[in-house]
Amino acid sequence: MSDKKIYFGDLGEHNEPPYYDYGGFGDYEDFNRHDSGTGRYDNVGGNFGGPGGGNFGGPGGGNFGGPGGGGNFDNGSDRSDGSRKNGGSRIVTLTRKKLFIIILVCVLCSALLSLGSLTAYNYFFGGTGGGNTNATGSGYTLEKATGSKMTVQEIANKTSSSVVAIKTESTQTGGWIQEYVTEGAGSGIIIKSNGYIMTNNHVIEGASKIQVTVGGNDANTSNDKTYTASVVGTDTENDIAVLKINAHNLNAVTYGNSSDISVGDMAVIIGNPLGELTNSVSSGIISSTSRNLTVNNENLNVIQTDASVNPGNSGGAMFNSYGQLVGIVVAKSSGEDVEGLGFAIPVNTAAKAADNIMKGKSSASSSSSSASTGMNYIDLTDESDAQEYGVWTTGIYIKNVTGDTAQQAGFESGDMVYAIDGTKISSISQLKSVIRKHNSGDTVTYTIVRDNQEMQIDLKL
Repeated sequence: MSDKKIYFGDLGEHNEPPYYDYGGFGDYEDFNRHDSGTGRYDNVGGNFGGPGGGNFGGPGGGNFGGPGGGGNFDNGSDRSDGSRKNGGSRIVTLTRKKLFIIILVCVLCSALLSLGSLTAYNYFFGGTGGGNTNATGSGYTLEKATGSKMTVQEIANKTSSSVVAIKTESTQTGGWIQEYVTEGAGSGIIIKSNGYIMTNNHVIEGASKIQVTVGGNDANTSNDKTYTASVVGTDTENDIAVLKINAHNLNAVTYGNSSDISVGDMAVIIGNPLGELTNSVSSGIISSTSRNLTVNNENLNVIQTDASVNPGNSGGAMFNSYGQLVGIVVAKSSGEDVEGLGFAIPVNTAAKAADNIMKGKSSASSSSSSASTGMNYIDLTDESDAQEYGVWTTGIYIKNVTGDTAQQAGFESGDMVYAIDGTKISSISQLKSVIRKHNSGDTVTYTIVRDNQEMQIDLKL
């Protein structure tokens, strides 16, 4: 077989049949350098074959192919002399173990990246300390948001034992004939360690029996103690009453200054919601420092809060961020679509009224003046309310006669108050306004209706 020059990768010039007959094993450029690279390689199985076969083949086969051939390692980059150099691609085989390791590494990297992002977010936006991933970190608590000096827990621990539960029994008359006993519940606040308790007048108004339960700083009732309370006096105009129990060394509250509160300040409410959940604590903010509210026909200036307030909370406490009393819970707005509306009498108003009562400037069933009628009243100016009580004439009726002077004068439960000193009475607030114009010791003339008969009774206040 004659010598030929065979250039791998130069099919354009050497595409005649002799090119394909010689397997082309040897140097890239000159076949003559390897005389052994003759046709005998064509006879060696498929390892050193011609085109289409062998591991080291010609232009179309083999693992190391020639120009334009196949193989696992095929033609690569161009050489300077126009020919091509073998340098093809390599097949990479992945075992299951290797694939599993790769997936595991990717998962771990993703988790570390997420954790790092969360840590960075909390560092810059969620807290003051690096790496704080706590969702309740700085800036997320009510205390931090309102600038409170104490936590809700600290305030509750300090003040819960100063708030008491109140239960009442009242004798009612249905249809002015049949008597029955009704029960009520509310809350109260210890204002003196020797047993003086402040609450709302409407909590104990008309009660024939009042019980006060003093507890600890939590919901554990095993150490609670119940006392029978007496009424020291009431201020109906401000809806404040003072009770007295035979107890000593009680934890009295510390008064704050309700004039210093601002919208957005923290408010902590402690009381006896539903009449059975003693020492319940709720928290929120001051929504308004001044609202006008009518409670039991009295116009009150009150504090508004979004803290949870429920029936039974009346007479309970509103504390500020220092654990100081700033309000006496008086009411909540109710309705199908009403939430987050609770109200409290400012402590500056309530404390002054309570102090006057304890000094004897007011007495049971009196107004803030020193004059008292010794009677409680019920507004039945609405026809449905009047029918519920079994009366057919709307008006203001005497609910209870509690004072000795009124009893001796001849007043009875169920009398309708038609007029006082010639002034026709159409509301309880009007009745109270007439009485406030008088002093203790003055005599007024009531015009009442009893058994469809009109009569006049003089009463010494």
